[in-house]
Amino acid sequence: MGGPVGRSSTHGEGTRSRVRHADRPGGDGGLYEDGDGDGGGRTRRESDDAGAGEPAARSAGDGPGRRAGPRGTNGRGRSSRRAPKSGRRRALRWVSSVLALLILAAGGAGYLYYEHLNGNIRKGDLTLGDKQMADHKANAAGQTPLNILLIGSDARDSAENQKLGGAKETFGAPPLADVQMLLHLSADRSNLSVVSMPRDTMLKMPKCTAPDGEVFPASTVDVQTNQSLRRGGPGCTVAAWYELTGIRIDHFMMIDFAGVVSMADAIGGVPVCVTANIHSRGANGRGGSGLRLEAGTHSVRGEQALQWLRTRYGFEDGSDLARAKAQHQYMNSMVRQLRKGTKLSDPAKLMNLAEAATTALTVDKGLDTVRKLYDLAEELKKVPTKRITMSTMPNVYGTGVNAGRVYPKAGDAEQLFRMVREDLPLDGKASRRKKEEPKDPSAPVGEIAVAVRNGTATDALGPVSGRAGDVEKLLKEAGFARATIDPDNVAGSARTSILFPSADLEGDAQAVAKALGVPLSQVKRSTDVSGISLAVGADWREGGAYPVSKGTEKTPESAGAQNGEEEGCMKVDPKYTW
Repeated sequence: MGGPVGRSSTHGEGTRSRVRHADRPGGDGGLYEDGDGDGGGRTRRESDDAGAGEPAARSAGDGPGRRAGPRGTNGRGRSSRRAPKSGRRRALRWVSSVLALLILAAGGAGYLYYEHLNGNIRKGDLTLGDKQMADHKANAAGQTPLNILLIGSDARDSAENQKLGGAKETFGAPPLADVQMLLHLSADRSNLSVVSMPRDTMLKMPKCTAPDGEVFPASTVDVQTNQSLRRGGPGCTVAAWYELTGIRIDHFMMIDFAGVVSMADAIGGVPVCVTANIHSRGANGRGGSGLRLEAGTHSVRGEQALQWLRTRYGFEDGSDLARAKAQHQYMNSMVRQLRKGTKLSDPAKLMNLAEAATTALTVDKGLDTVRKLYDLAEELKKVPTKRITMSTMPNVYGTGVNAGRVYPKAGDAEQLFRMVREDLPLDGKASRRKKEEPKDPSAPVGEIAVAVRNGTATDALGPVSGRAGDVEKLLKEAGFARATIDPDNVAGSARTSILFPSADLEGDAQAVAKALGVPLSQVKRSTDVSGISLAVGADWREGGAYPVSKGTEKTPESAGAQNGEEEGCMKVDPKYTW
């Protein structure tokens, strides 16, 4: 595999330095000493606090959302010379920073600065997998949701990242995707959901082809999800998410340690709270994040913000799940802080933020200009803070050799994924969207041909004998006289899906779904089939109609949902107090 993918080495791109430091209050002088063992294939260091991604999510989450300048700014990056009125400062209020871009000088200088910011942005392919992602389903108003994968890289490919990350034995090694968060913006822009996946999650990796042509075959055994980044870059992390969740990913944003620090400095302080004095340190004083705070609320920035986002030793049970909770609290607090409109109300601060944001991020080619990032921020800005929900993929711990690793929790994880796929708000409040109705089939059900295959096999269990025949019988009872069994394809499928090859058969495929009670979000267009194909998945291994649980519109309690207006306080493990 080529050089590490991260802050300075996406395939085909060279290293460049770009972090400016402001004074950093608090924290220890010596950050991130060597750890003891990592789950992501690194047995040499404690993966726990090597999760640059945590911040990544932070930064990326910070990313899209802040209006870059006063209203006089036009779409090409030029702005009026008039000082913005105080009322206009409200336009500066959002979650990100990536869009503090249009505080530009007038005329040619403004254009040059705009182009300079565009040149700062790194970009890569959206997906490196070999599966075509399903299209979004539009709501009754013709609107579609937007899904952005936020990735935190632990790359130690520059002097700054090495200083911040520690673990000398990993310097220059391929990076891990130690923070992964999916940001889902609803089709009607009324609500926003964030789903974190613990970096210790075990799953099958899809086949990925790196930009330089190197092919990484699909894994035959479960591996840790954070290893996806070293299989060609962030596009493979996107492919792994799609493989597990079936959720279409529209964009990705990736950031590393140094990028998080520069962003946190540019944003200024973000209030966080701990229930007791905390000093995050690992075994024998090694491996902790170095975070040192007194009990109460503190405004963290720069390296101290990075420490907060990386802390595992010291929060609650010391797990990656506790760290995700701390990250969610930071993100919610940052959103509230930025929406007050008091932090970034002058052009100098906004230009610093624009510089830091565009230099810190690696994005897909669909977000490769300041204008595109600005448009994204405008969409994100529509969501009120009270409709933002942070959650974590429901999970269970492994056993034996995989003790300490996590797996998606049966039922609950798929329920959460389904809610995102179907654009259901995680806060339980009604969306303004109307429920999508299936299109009228282009033919009577008796004329619709559908091939049913048995995809009920799992890693632990073989296919259920006769399941394709059972479902074929259900279809014939519903009038689908041309339903047949495909006996040759028994490859396992995590969830039941109905595939169709072309637009003229979409209505027919939706008629099949309606007859069986399969959600329309599981009806997908695919070039892998020549007609309508129904894969009976591992979620339908037995009897009757498709088992859509009664609670599918309710977020599972195991997702640990947090509302954007909640001001939480992280519980400190007594072993890490002082």
